[in-house]
Amino acid sequence: MNISTPSRPDGSGSEYNHLYIWLISMVAALGGLLFGWDWVVIGGAKPFFERFFHIQNSAALSGWANSCALTGCLAGALVAGTLSDRFGRKRLLIAAAALFALTSTGNALAQTFVIFIFWRIVGGVAIGLASSLSPMYISEVAPAQMRGRLVSLNQLSIVIGVLLAQITNWWLVRDLPSGATDSFIQNSWFGQQGWRWMFGITAAPSLLFLLGMFLVPESPRWLLKYARADQARSILRRIGGGDYADAEVRDVEATLSREEVQCVRFADLLDPRLRRALVLGVVLAVFQQWCGINVIFNYAEEIFRAAGYDISSVLKNIAWTGSVNLVFTFVAIGFVDRCGRRPLMLLGSAGLTVVYLVLGVCYRAHVTGLPVLLVVLAAIACYSMSLAPVTWVIISEIFPNRIRGAAMSLAVMALWMACFILTYTFPMLNAWLGAAGTFWLYAMVCVLGGLFIWWKLPETNGQTLEEIERKLSG
Repeated sequence: MNISTPSRPDGSGSEYNHLYIWLISMVAALGGLLFGWDWVVIGGAKPFFERFFHIQNSAALSGWANSCALTGCLAGALVAGTLSDRFGRKRLLIAAAALFALTSTGNALAQTFVIFIFWRIVGGVAIGLASSLSPMYISEVAPAQMRGRLVSLNQLSIVIGVLLAQITNWWLVRDLPSGATDSFIQNSWFGQQGWRWMFGITAAPSLLFLLGMFLVPESPRWLLKYARADQARSILRRIGGGDYADAEVRDVEATLSREEVQCVRFADLLDPRLRRALVLGVVLAVFQQWCGINVIFNYAEEIFRAAGYDISSVLKNIAWTGSVNLVFTFVAIGFVDRCGRRPLMLLGSAGLTVVYLVLGVCYRAHVTGLPVLLVVLAAIACYSMSLAPVTWVIISEIFPNRIRGAAMSLAVMALWMACFILTYTFPMLNAWLGAAGTFWLYAMVCVLGGLFIWWKLPETNGQTLEEIERKLSG
C-alpha cells in the first residue's frame, strides 16, 4: 500500500510513501518506548524494593539505586557513536533490544541489592544505546518536511513507555491498603513479589522491539557513508520515489569525504568547523536535564508525599503525570514542523520558569493536595510540548553526516551526565534548600537556558540535514 503526498517543495516531483516512512519510524521509536519504560519503572518500584533490600533509611543507597542506571547510560551513549558508525544503526538497535529483554528479567529475579544494581547498570547501557540511536536513525530516514514530526515520534514513544510503566506500577499495587506500614509492605506480596513484576513485564515490549528491528532497513545515509549507494538508493526510492532518491544521494555524497568517513575519531570533533554545532548540541542536551523535570519522575514519591499524599495516592498521581505527558507530546508533534524548533524551545524555557516559581511558593506556604498536583502537571505539560521532544529533534539533525554518530554520542553522553548530576543531587539540594529553594534554583537554570536559546539557536525547520550542515559549518 502506497500512501503519498503531492510533490516536494523542491520541485523534484517525487512523492513520499507515508505508510512506509511511518512504519519504519515507529519500529525504531520502540527504542524510545523501552527507554521511557525502563527509566521510569524505578519510581513506582522504589517504595517496595527499598524495603525488600532494607535501604529505605539510607539516602546514599536510595540515591544510588535511582541513579546507578545513568552510569550504564553513559557507557551506552559512549559506544553508540563509534559502533554505529562502524556496524550501522540497525545492528546496534538490535543489540539494545536484546539488552532490554535481558536486564528487565535480571532485575525481576534479583535476590540481592548488588545483583539488582548490576542489572540496572546494564539496563542503562540499553537506554544509552536507544536514546542515541533511535532519534538518529529516524532523522536519517525522514524527509526534511517530516523530520520534526517523525523524530518527535520517538519522544512520543518515550512518553507512552513512561505512562505504561506508571499505569502498570499502579495496577500491580492498586490494592495496597492506605496507610500501610513499612513492616506490612516489606512482608507482603507487594514488597516481596509485586515490584518484581514491574520490572519483568518490560521484557514483553523488548521482544517486540527486537523482532521489529530485523524487519526495517539500514539507514540510507550510513550506507552512503560506506559507498553502498545502490542499497541506499533502493531504500530512498521506496521512501520517496526515483527522483527523490537521486537528489538525496547527490546531496549526501556532496557532504562526504571518502578518505575520511571510515576512520572517524572523537578527536575529529575538535575541528573548528564543527564547534558551533557541537556546543549547541551539548548545551541543549544538558539544559534538557538541568531544567529539573526529571526529579518529578524519579522522586515522585518524595515530592507528592511532601504535598500530603500517601503511597497509594502517590501512584495515582504518578499515572496522572504520565497522562499529561502523553497528551502534550501530541501538541509538540503537531507544531514542531509548523512553528519551528526555536519558538517551542523558548516557550518551554519561559513556561517552566514561571511554573517552578509558583511551585516553590506552594511549598514555602505549605500548600498541600490538589494545588500542588495541578502545578506539577502544568510543569510536565510545558516540558512535554517543548524541551522534551524538540531537544531530541535538534541534536539528531544539527551534526554533519560524516561524524553524526560520534557527535550524537557526545551530546547524549552530556545529557546522561547532566541527568546523573540532577538525579543524584536532588536529595541533597532538597535537604539543604528545601523543596521551595530547589525548584527556585531550577527556575534560574531555565532562565539561563532560555537566554542561550535566544542568542544561539538557529531555526532548522524544513531544511535537509545537508542544508543544516552547511549552515552550521559555514
